[in-house]
Amino acid sequence: MATPVKDIKKSKETINLKETKETIHKGKKDKTNYIIKTVLNAFELLEAFKGDKSELGVSELSKILKLHKNKIFRLLATLEYKGYIEQDPFTENYRLGLKSLELGQSFIHHLRLLSIAEPVLKALVNNVKESAYVGVIREKNVIYLDIIEADQVLKVASRVGNMLPIYATAIGKCQVAFESRDAIEKLLPSELKPYTKNTITDKNKLYEELEKVKKQGYAVDNEELDSGIICIGVPLRDYTDHIIGGISISAPLIRTTKERLDNIIIPMTLAAAKTISAKLGYEIKKKIEENKNDESL
Repeated sequence: MATPVKDIKKSKETINLKETKETIHKGKKDKTNYIIKTVLNAFELLEAFKGDKSELGVSELSKILKLHKNKIFRLLATLEYKGYIEQDPFTENYRLGLKSLELGQSFIHHLRLLSIAEPVLKALVNNVKESAYVGVIREKNVIYLDIIEADQVLKVASRVGNMLPIYATAIGKCQVAFESRDAIEKLLPSELKPYTKNTITDKNKLYEELEKVKKQGYAVDNEELDSGIICIGVPLRDYTDHIIGGISISAPLIRTTKERLDNIIIPMTLAAAKTISAKLGYEIKKKIEENKNDESL
């Protein structure tokens, strides 16, 4: 077991205000003078393992964080001691440990959305025989909060925590379609990067697509992110009538006929989203508004 890192002098731990002011959310009390540099480095080290970087060596981490290898090793030793990092005995590279997983899962499983959506999505997956996802918008991406995989040999694989571009995914488009033009513009990158030949890279065409999504109530990702994959996304609303997330079904095109899409996948995904939204209070909100309108007549 690695030994814990020795204490570092306080004078070396405090970051200057100018170095950190951009990382502090607006409206919060200014606490930049209290930020500890070593702790900040430890969090940035953990964040280096996101995406496809499941394992990293000391040299790689040194380049990513722009820190000396000795400092990286000391950070790793401390995080390994607490169980947030573990070392592969064969490759000697490092990866996230069980403590990191436990911490992430405790946050995710406390979200009311997931506890409500999970049983509905399990039933949906059982009916359509394809994988289902729950995702929310964070900055300019969609992040998967939960995935219910289909019992298929050939299936669309992803993982919780994956961040994907809003404009190239059904689960992203179905959520932003109901926003104002200004709000949508803020959620899009300056240039729409093509992921496949079907990715919409022209913003005017994307806005036309989003208008269509708004009218029909669901979005389609027709090989726009991954070739050979089609997805259907439907927004989720709560009692405030706000869109708080979305669900989607992803399927290989090889077994997705237009008939199956129109008669099974789309209507069942819409029904699942309606059920989840109702459990979040959306239908109750609608009925209250309808009753108010009736009384005013």
